[in-house]
Parts: sequence; structure tokens; C-alpha cells
Amino acid sequence: MNPKTGQEAAGLFSAFKESARLAGETEIIVCPPFLWLKEFAKEAHSIKIGGQNCHWEAGGAFTGEISAQMLSAAGADYVILGHSERRHFLGETDDIVNSKIKAALKAKLHPILCVGEKKGEEMHIILETQLASALKSLSINQMKDLIIAYEPVWAVFSDEASSPDSALSANLFIKKILTKLYSRFLADRTPVIYGGSVNAKNAVDYILKSQMQGLLVGGASLKSEEFSKIIQSVSRS
Repeated sequence: MNPKTGQEAAGLFSAFKESARLAGETEIIVCPPFLWLKEFAKEAHSIKIGGQNCHWEAGGAFTGEISAQMLSAAGADYVILGHSERRHFLGETDDIVNSKIKAALKAKLHPILCVGEKKGEEMHIILETQLASALKSLSINQMKDLIIAYEPVWAVFSDEASSPDSALSANLFIKKILTKLYSRFLADRTPVIYGGSVNAKNAVDYILKSQMQGLLVGGASLKSEEFSKIIQSVSRS
């Protein structure tokens, strides 16, 4: 629920578009609050637009919810699903996330599936459980539209980012699980990105050292200068 006003949001998005000109082949996806999504989609140019969440049903009496079809009609190409804040504060389960992924794919959206462990939890157990449940009944063909975001929950709720070595370990393990569930070919082609206290100082390390194919930027995306530095550093790498 940031930023708090349309004026602030418009200012940020204007800065994002300026940064995108220097991004080279780096793809930038912005997921604004629903209120401004359609407006930004009209002027996105080289930036892709996504939603922060969607419901698992195509429509119906679900007051306050947004369907995947609504997102697509508003100009979104992507949608974040299973974010740790929704799991933690709103009680979303892996089964709910699975249903939302299927709804998003049906609406021709690219799901960004978030997985990650809490403080004190075993990373390997949590990732295997979350991936197996969230990807249940998804075909290899459907998987080609999916992005997986590893976001350790303890990093999201603090200023403590995962070390590049730990993120690399998670990345490789996610690939291992995808190989087990599908194939090595699919595991190699499925993008895995990192989220959790990303900033301009550590962004490149996650790309080069952790072999991540992108970043899910949280708080730093509300600071136009910081976000611009992240884009420029990743583009140069």
C-alpha cells in the first residue's frame, strides 16, 4: 500500500520510465497498487506492468478482490502471487496460491511465484513443500510462463538481506526441485529471481554471485534514486 497518493505514484513512475531508457536489455516490471495500474499501463512504453495479487475465481461475489481477467484487461502482463506478506498477514496457503496461479495463467498473465522460509525454518524443506504444492497439476507448457521469486521471509521483514552464497544455495535447490517435478530442461529455462532487502549495494551480487536472473525489489523501489541505481548496476553487469 505504497505510495499513499496518486501524485507520489506518478512521480515514481515517471522516474522509472527515465531509468528504463538506460536499462539496455534488462526487463523492468512495475507492480503498482491496483488503483493506478491501468493509468500506468497506458504510458508504460518499455516497462512491463503487473498486479500485486489476484483472486482465484474469474468473477463473482468477492467484495474487494481483483480477478486475473481484470488485471489483464487493465493492461497487466504479470502478477505477484504468494508473496510472504500475504502468506504471513492474510493467511494464504500453498493451495490458495496454486489456484491463483491457474487463474492467472488462464488470463494469459505471467505469475511471479514467491517462495521462502521464515527465521528458524529449514530452507530446503520449506522450498520443496511450497513448490510442490503451488505447482500442483501445472503442465510443462504452463510452466513456461512462470517466474519463481526466492524471498526469505526473515529478509523481507528486516534490513538483513540473504548472503549471495545462501541465495545461490536456494537458487540451485529450486532448480533441483523443478528438475525433480518436471525436467532439467525446464529447470534451466525457468527464471529464478531474488527478493528480500535488495538495494543498490547488493543487487549485482545476486545476479553475478547467486546466479539469479532478476530481482524482486521491495522498499528500495519507493526511492527513485535508489531504484535507478539498481537498474543501472544490474544492466551494466
